[in-house]
Amino acid sequence: MFAVQVAAALGVAVLVGSVLAARLRLSAPVVLVVIGLLLTIVPSLRRVELPPEVVLLIFLPILLFWESFSASAREIRRQLGRIVLSGTLLVVVTAAVVAVVGHALGLSWATAWLIGAAVAPTDATAVAALGRLMPRRETTMLQAESLINDGTALVVFGLALEFATEDIAFSSAHAGRLLAVSLTGALVVGAAIGWIDGHVRRFLSNPRHHNVLAVLTPFAAFLVAEEIHASGVLAVVVSGLWVSQTAPRTVSAQARQQGTGFWTLTTFLLNGGLFVLIGMEIPIAVDGLAGGDLRSAVAAAVGVYVAVLVTRFAFISAMSLLGRLFDRNQERREMRSTLRGRVVVTVAGLRGAVSLAVALSVPATIAGGAARDTAVFVTACVVVGSLTIQGLLLPHVVRWAELPEESTTQDELDFAIVTALDAAIFALPELAERVGADEDVLDEVRDEYTEWRDLRADDIDEEEIRRREQYRALRLAAIAHQRETVVRLRDDHVIDGAVQRRIEARLDIEEIRLRGPGERNAARPPAARRRSVGSDE
Repeated sequence: MFAVQVAAALGVAVLVGSVLAARLRLSAPVVLVVIGLLLTIVPSLRRVELPPEVVLLIFLPILLFWESFSASAREIRRQLGRIVLSGTLLVVVTAAVVAVVGHALGLSWATAWLIGAAVAPTDATAVAALGRLMPRRETTMLQAESLINDGTALVVFGLALEFATEDIAFSSAHAGRLLAVSLTGALVVGAAIGWIDGHVRRFLSNPRHHNVLAVLTPFAAFLVAEEIHASGVLAVVVSGLWVSQTAPRTVSAQARQQGTGFWTLTTFLLNGGLFVLIGMEIPIAVDGLAGGDLRSAVAAAVGVYVAVLVTRFAFISAMSLLGRLFDRNQERREMRSTLRGRVVVTVAGLRGAVSLAVALSVPATIAGGAARDTAVFVTACVVVGSLTIQGLLLPHVVRWAELPEESTTQDELDFAIVTALDAAIFALPELAERVGADEDVLDEVRDEYTEWRDLRADDIDEEEIRRREQYRALRLAAIAHQRETVVRLRDDHVIDGAVQRRIEARLDIEEIRLRGPGERNAARPPAARRRSVGSDE
C-alpha cells in the first residue's frame, strides 16, 4: 500500500511541477527537485529512498532506449570521435580529478574514487529535458555523450569498489581489460538484440505485439549484457540505434502512432519521477552526516562540484584545440565550438539520478559506513547543484552565447516532403493500375498530392499562402464541429460510445495531418476551441 502512495505522490508531483515550470518559465528539473524536497515535509514520505537497482534495472533501460531511438544517427556518426572521447576518456579524467580534489580536501582515496565515479557521467534525462534550448548539433553531442558515458562510469565505479573492498593495488592492465570487455561486449549484445528485434517484427502484424516487443528489447539488451559483465546501458543504446534504423520498414503506421504515445508519456513520467526522487533524497543524505563530518563533506561537495565543471571545460577546450590542429576535414573543422559554445556545453553537462544511484550502491561496510554516507551526501549536493545552478543558468548562457540558428532541419524537411510527393505523383499512374483505381480517382489524388507539394514550394505568393491558411482553418473548424456533433449524439444516447470513439479516431488523424506534427494548438482539447469554431454553445 505504501508503494502505491509513493507512486501516487510522484505522479501528482510530476504533474504539478511540470505545470508550474511551464507557467513560471523555469527549468522543469529544477522545479521537480524542489517539489521532491518539499514532499519530505510529509512524515510518511520522509524516509523514501531511491533504490539504485530500480534506477539501473527499470528506469534506465526504458529512458536510454527511447533517447537512443529518437537520436540522430547521422549526427552521431558525424561527431563520433568527439562523442566517444567525451563518453569514455572524459569520464575517466573527471573521476581521477575528483578523486585527487576529494583526497586533498580530507577524504580517503577509496571514498574519493567512489565519488569520482558517481559524478563523472552526465545524465541523459536531464540533458533531454533541457536540450531543446540549444542548437541541434550541441544537443546531439550532449545526448549521445550522456547515453554512453554511464557504461564507462559504472566500469570505473566497479574498479573503485573492487580496490576499496579488496585492498588491492591499482592495475592499469586490469582496468583496461575490464573496460574493453565492457564496451566490446555491449556493442555485440546491443547489435545482436537489435538484429533479433528487426527479424521478429517481420512475423508480427498486431500493433500491440510490436509495442510489447519494443518494451522488451531494452530489458533484454541490458540483462544479457550484464550477464556477460558488459555494459548494460551501452547495449541498450546500441539496440535502440539499431532498431531506429530498421523500424521504418518493419513497423506499421498504427503501431508507430500507438507506440509514440506510450513512449512519450512513459518517459515523461519516469523522467519527472526521477527528479522528484532526487529532491526527496536530500534530507536522507544530510541525516547520514553530522557535526564535523558534515562540515568536511560540505567542503568536499563544493570542491568536487567546481572540479567537475573545470575539468569538463578544460577537456572540451583541449579537444577543440587538437581538432583544429590535426583534423584536415574542412567540415569538421568548421564544427569546432567557439569559446562561447564550449561554455554552453560545459553548463549543459548536468548530473542526475544515475550519479545518485551509483553513490547509493556503495556498501555500508566500507569504513564503517562513513564512506557511503559521505559519497551519498557529496553526490547528492553535486546533482542538486548541477540541476539548480546550471539548470537555471543554461537559458541565459545560451542567449549570451548567441549560437547560430540552424535551418538545416527545416530545409531537409521541405526537401524530403517535396521529393517524396514528386515520387508519388510520378508513380501514381502505375499505382492506380495496380490497385484498379478509375481515372477520375487518379486525377483527384494527383491534384491533392500536387497541392501538398506546391504548399512547400518557394514560389507561392502571399495571396496563395493566405488562401491555403484559410482553407486549413476552415477544415479544422469543420472537424471540431463534427467532433462536437458526434459527442452530442453519444450524450443523447443516439449512438454508442464505441461508435463515437471510432469516428473520433478518424477525425483525430485528419486533424493531425492538417496541423502537422508538433503544433502546440494540437494538444488543446476540443472544448477549449469550441467558441472559436462556431459551435452552438
